[in-house]
Amino acid sequence: MKVKKIPLRQCIGCMEGKPKKELIRIVKNKEGEIKIDFTSKAAGRGAYICNNVECLAKAQKKKALNRAFEQEIDQSIYQQLQEELEKHVK
Repeated sequence: MKVKKIPLRQCIGCMEGKPKKELIRIVKNKEGEIKIDFTSKAAGRGAYICNNVECLAKAQKKKALNRAFEQEIDQSIYQQLQEELEKHVK
């Protein structure tokens, strides 16, 4: 019997490798828009983050999204991501 491999992804905040299903995907589409992809199916470049605001704060401090998406990320985008995360966690 073959054991199915669980896809692991690294959180850009805490740098822990976790199963893909436990993480939230942040995606940058062709138009350069950055948003949270709760379905993990949106087209574009993705970065993964734990389902908590602390990891987002760590990622913001380290400018991890800037590196992941190879562009400068505006503070308003971090604010929007934080609001979406807080809504989703509750």
